[in-house]
Amino acid sequence: MSKEKELILEAKHVTKKFPLTKGKELIANDDVSLKFYKGQTLGIVGESGCGKSTFMRMMVQLEQPTSGEILFKGKDITKMKGEELRKNRRNVQMVFQNPSTSFNPKMKVGDIICEPLMNFGLIKKKEKDAVARKYLEMVELPGDFADRYPHNMSGGQRQRVGIARAIALEPEIIFCDESTSALDVSIQKAILELLVKLQKEKNIAIGFICHDLAMISSIAHQVAVMYMGNIVEILPGEEVARGALHPYTKALLQSVFDLHMDFNKPITPLEGEASMPTGELQGCPFQNRCAFCMEKCQKEKPELKILDENHQIACWRI
Repeated sequence: MSKEKELILEAKHVTKKFPLTKGKELIANDDVSLKFYKGQTLGIVGESGCGKSTFMRMMVQLEQPTSGEILFKGKDITKMKGEELRKNRRNVQMVFQNPSTSFNPKMKVGDIICEPLMNFGLIKKKEKDAVARKYLEMVELPGDFADRYPHNMSGGQRQRVGIARAIALEPEIIFCDESTSALDVSIQKAILELLVKLQKEKNIAIGFICHDLAMISSIAHQVAVMYMGNIVEILPGEEVARGALHPYTKALLQSVFDLHMDFNKPITPLEGEASMPTGELQGCPFQNRCAFCMEKCQKEKPELKILDENHQIACWRI
């Protein structure tokens, strides 16, 4: 990444462990270091259960890391408490996968959008209607939707309301957790285009969590690939299709169905299942599913190494 870009949020050696029975621990995130820049999108991609949503929950302060630092403009938010912690939540907002579960069904859309602003004392009650309409129009919905209830809207419309609520506090960064996975493909495209448009208008950073590598590479400036809580490759979104080098990243690409793909080329499935990351496995976390596994892979865990300014990989073969 260029040094000229403004660093908004940085995870430094973040690890998250959950206790299991018999003294064992589940390592959801293992020494993860990632950076989020102003006006840029970082996509975090991987199979279900790889730890990407746990990582996102720590970034938005819904979970505390077991170890490591999370720096917002250089200040460690894991050390914040009380009013300082509450005020900092304005800076980092979230768009959920299913907005219906985060909306109060008894509240009208206008109240849902303005609730964060009221909580921080940023608007008065008499201003709610005008403010709600302003943000609804910003996400390309009619202003009179402010008087509707969420259950009277489509999934795509509800997701736009979720985005409106997230940007209402004018945050520095927004995290999207599988925010388009429950929508039809055509609606997904519209939501992604909206996010790109808002990012350009407001110059905000976006962290986009998903399992669709092809989709996220189309909008992300950088893509981080996660496997069993470990970052195995980081590369520019525009170079994913032709520049991915890690065997896991390549396997994810092969799992994508595309109308423009070569149907004469055989599809190589990714064999096996991910092991539970309890720390008992030595070496590379991907070793039991990798066709290129060597003796060194079974004994030593590869660390992320820099291939060039924008490309990092954790693989002994590269």
